[in-house]
Amino acid sequence: MKTKELKELETKELAERLDAEVAKYNQMKLNHAITPMENPSQIKATRRDIARMKTELRQRELNK
Repeated sequence: MKTKELKELETKELAERLDAEVAKYNQMKLNHAITPMENPSQIKATRRDIARMKTELRQRELNK
């Protein structure tokens, strides 16, 4: 997810998506530990998406 797309979302929706991405990330890690994924770089991309979302939420919190 691009930074521009994140800025267009409302704070509540962004927080909900963050929760969903964290759950997805945890599930991907578990699945990868049991059966190696075909494309493990997806884990890295998901982790970076989570970081982008957290950064945007923190910026909004500081700008209030």
